[in-house]
Amino acid sequence: MTKQTFKKDLTLIHVLENRDELGKECANDLADRINTVLSEKDIVNIVFASAPSQKETLDYLLEKDIPWERIRAFHMDEYVGLAKDHPSGFGNILDGDLFSKKPFYEVYYLKDQGTSAEDICREYSRLIEEYPLDIIVLGIGENGHLAFNDPPVADFNDPHLVKEVELDLVSRQQQVNDKCFATLDEVPHTAVTITMSAIAGAKQHVVAVPGATKAQALRGLFFDEISESCPATMLRQLEGSAVYVDLDSMSAIDREEIKELIHE
Repeated sequence: MTKQTFKKDLTLIHVLENRDELGKECANDLADRINTVLSEKDIVNIVFASAPSQKETLDYLLEKDIPWERIRAFHMDEYVGLAKDHPSGFGNILDGDLFSKKPFYEVYYLKDQGTSAEDICREYSRLIEEYPLDIIVLGIGENGHLAFNDPPVADFNDPHLVKEVELDLVSRQQQVNDKCFATLDEVPHTAVTITMSAIAGAKQHVVAVPGATKAQALRGLFFDEISESCPATMLRQLEGSAVYVDLDSMSAIDREEIKELIHE
């Protein structure tokens, strides 16, 4: 199939056949955005997400002709209480998938910013204030979360840029579903995350949402009222945001509903 594109409020939705095509198109868009920003400034500040949903996008991005030495990288969230070298730590996953493979200008890991969650939140907030975010690359959780802003803790007007949160059960179970942990008991109960305010404050947003496990979350994105009960709905308020989906992640939306979305 050819790519289909439609607009929902302020966000562009790009529908691809499968997750490989999704990753390719998303990486193309991201590379173009990076190079455009770098035509206007020396260093681009980017937040990356760590999740299986991002794998294809990151793999294709690594193939792009990008001046990696001009990218200052951040990541979205990290568990509290997990050993620094744990293979399921988000910083460690991104290091293996991306950061160690290219000569980034700088990479800021959440785990390295302090010895307590409070210290990490304070220092990472300072870094985001010092280096305003140009681009955020993210996914959408099964419960509609962005980063670890689950519905119970998401706040579109959050006074903080980074905060400690308690993870809801759906979010923790997703980590088992994604094979990051073998059992629910192994998944930490708390994490530090960039907030909805930090996400909204970035200039550009590129979102990759492949797979049937995200079907209900996408339905919420398209049809729910814009509110913290489905945090992803905030994307519809962000001009120029782009959400890449595939047929599997669109599987909870029937043909007539898709037609209505395309012709809104």
